[in-house]
This record gives sequence, C-alpha cells and structure tokens, in this order.
Amino acid sequence: MKGIFNFIIKPKETRYNNTKKIGDKELIVNTEISEFQNISKEGVVIGLPSQLKTDIKVGDEVIIHHNVFRRWYDVRGIEKNSRSWFNEDTYIVSPDQIYAYKKNNKWKPVDNCCFVKPIKATNTIAVNEKEKPLTGIIKYINKELQNIGLKINDIIGFTPNSEFEFVIDTTQLYKIKTEDISIKYEYQGNEEEYNPSWA
Repeated sequence: MKGIFNFIIKPKETRYNNTKKIGDKELIVNTEISEFQNISKEGVVIGLPSQLKTDIKVGDEVIIHHNVFRRWYDVRGIEKNSRSWFNEDTYIVSPDQIYAYKKNNKWKPVDNCCFVKPIKATNTIAVNEKEKPLTGIIKYINKELQNIGLKINDIIGFTPNSEFEFVIDTTQLYKIKTEDISIKYEYQGNEEEYNPSWA
C-alpha cells in the first residue's frame, strides 16, 4: 500500500500507552480514550508517499502527532476514530504529523523540529517547580539549527506554549520548532537534566 502525498503507518505496539507492568501484573492507569497523554505517539512506516522525496523508509520507527491514533466521542457520545484511521492497524498520516524517525538506532528530527530535554529547577523559592521553565538541552537537532551554529547539548530557551511533550526511549523530551527557539544560553555549571520517574 502506498499513499500519494501521505505516509501509511501502523502503531508500534498499540494505539494507547495506558498500562504499566508492576511485577507480574498489568495495571491500567487510564481508561479515558480522549486523554492525549496516554495515546501512543510511536508508529512504524508501512507505506511511503509516491510523490514525496523523503529519507524515511518502510520499516522506520516514527514519532507522530498524538491525534493520529486517537479515539474520541462526538457530540452524541458516539466513539469515533481520528481522520487518519484507515483500519485498526493502518493509518494515513500527512508528512507534517511526523516529527522524527529512527535510522541506524538514532532518532532524527524531521524538517523544523528538534527535541530538548528539560533542566532541573534550581529555584529554591518555587518548591513544586521541577523543571526550569522555557529552558532545555538540545538532544535531537535539525539541519537548520546546525547551520546557525547550534549543536547537541546546547542549552536553549524557547517561547511559551511552544513545547509538546513526548517520551522517547523512556526519556521525557519536548518537541520545539526552530522558530520557537529564542536564545542560546551559556553553561553555568549547575545545570542538571530532568527526567520524571514516570517517563
């Protein structure tokens, strides 16, 4: 199966990541289908667009938008699938819904996306603050950022509400667009990466 302008993708495992293994038991942590936090954002490419040049190949793992595998309820309470749904294991995904792909065991961001890891908060006044706001360490970088001199492990600042949370290989990361990066900080020596226990 091939798309003309779209990718054909299947879930890496399931549509939802709403279970945790505790010992030999499996615990369901969320039964609400419309909550985006527990929707799987990992897929595997099973078909390429025939009219689009891409480095992504059949079999590559991809990080995608949370609405691709999402189910939801309409105004009448009837359960619906996303517009990407073709059948239970096949989804038609537009290129702008793919944020990264895995090649040779390394994640590569697509187009103007990069992924940053949050920094542990050092502010002693805000007790409940776990992360330093609007700041992160570049973990997966795109060519556009490399061309302006940024590199992996640089500390950057980004604009409010521009970050989208993903868990990639058990690490919490934020997807940021190139145009939302506002500053490059110099290391102060006290920066520490933050990864919550649930990731």
